Amino acid sequence: MAPPQNYANHAKRPPLLFLAGCYLSTAATVGIGYLLVVDFSAGTLALFVVAACTAIGLLYARRFSTGVQDRVIRMEERLRLERILPDELTGAIGQLTTDQLIALRFASDAELAGLVRRILAGELTDRKSIKQAVEHWRADHQRV
Repeated sequence: MAPPQNYANHAKRPPLLFLAGCYLSTAATVGIGYLLVVDFSAGTLALFVVAACTAIGLLYARRFSTGVQDRVIRMEERLRLERILPDELTGAIGQLTTDQLIALRFASDAELAGLVRRILAGELTDRKSIKQAVEHWRADHQRV
């Protein structure tokens, strides 16, 4: 069973294999780029293009998966807010940014309305401040 999640331990880092792939493909691109400058050939150019595309592809793969995840979280949180918030706050759901909705996913149902009021008042604005304001953490262990 996973340990209880909180602000100090909630961040999820990319897997080591992904990071190694990014570093190795970037190093290969730089190394082959050097060879391309020193001793130009069609084969070296082809290797350079493959290495560069691999490095760029790995970075985009990570960015696309987290982008899709953010969209899903935004939808889930909007539905959750519509269900939980009092009537006077449901009209303001559209004013919340994606970053604010993503941070609110960690808040318990009981403290959600208070946090939304603080966000709308301008007291809490970014992900970090919202997450730090959460007192009763709602764990999310299924993130990418």
